[in-house]
Amino acid sequence: MSRMKKAILLTIVIMMSLVGIVQAQDIHGAIGIEYSTKYVWRGFTVYGQKSAIHPFIDLDLGNGFGINTTAHRANASGYENGERWDYTLYYKGLADAADDAFDTQYMIGYRYYNYPDSSSHESSSADLQELHALLSWPNLLGVDGLVPRYCLVKLWGSNNDSPVSSASGAGTASGFAHIFMLDYAMVCPGLTSDTPEQVLNFHTELVFNDGVDPRPGGNYASSDWTNAVIGVSTDFDCGGMTLTPGLFYQLTMEDDPTTGVSPDHDILWGSVTITHKF
Repeated sequence: MSRMKKAILLTIVIMMSLVGIVQAQDIHGAIGIEYSTKYVWRGFTVYGQKSAIHPFIDLDLGNGFGINTTAHRANASGYENGERWDYTLYYKGLADAADDAFDTQYMIGYRYYNYPDSSSHESSSADLQELHALLSWPNLLGVDGLVPRYCLVKLWGSNNDSPVSSASGAGTASGFAHIFMLDYAMVCPGLTSDTPEQVLNFHTELVFNDGVDPRPGGNYASSDWTNAVIGVSTDFDCGGMTLTPGLFYQLTMEDDPTTGVSPDHDILWGSVTITHKF
């Protein structure tokens, strides 16, 4: 059995074991795995043209708090240094306004990006930390299912001496990103007699990257509007599991000197996610 298959199997076994533990503690959440034909992370193709898997577990701790663990791994050799685990602690809630149109859903989170092949205590570490705030206004536009969102991201290197923390090193990962989004849940007739309606989730986003390159060895240091994404996904109930296929297209507006992505190099990719809620 290859190293990659062993890692996938071990990840699934660990996450399934966690489900048993949290169910015994009466904690709710979701577990799943995503397959993507390319791993596009905030405008960057992390594993080039290779596909990737992303197993995850999300736990609702109650009172608005939750934790999430997500792994990222290429389905090809040669990308071991780019294998990553994300650990997120978040808090979400609703801020009521005097005018319902300005009711704001929010989620504030801290995330630690861990690259297992390096340590945060080594000068070569690529580990990162992040604070982010996601704001949504479900009633602002007065159209059911049409929701504008905004996400503010602050990213920095876990080790101040690492290349990703210093602009004079191999790259920089200390800065802000501003992500403006618009989502629309379109209700359509069901595809089968068992599903009276099917919801198509359309997603658009526009990114202003203030000099942040989150990848090991990256050197992207522009401060500009870098990319726009459009996509669509939908859910299928599979008897205790939810199957979510998606298709996405990115318009790249800035050069990426590491991967050779130029302004006329756009990206098309698909994904399939299987999720079980408990």
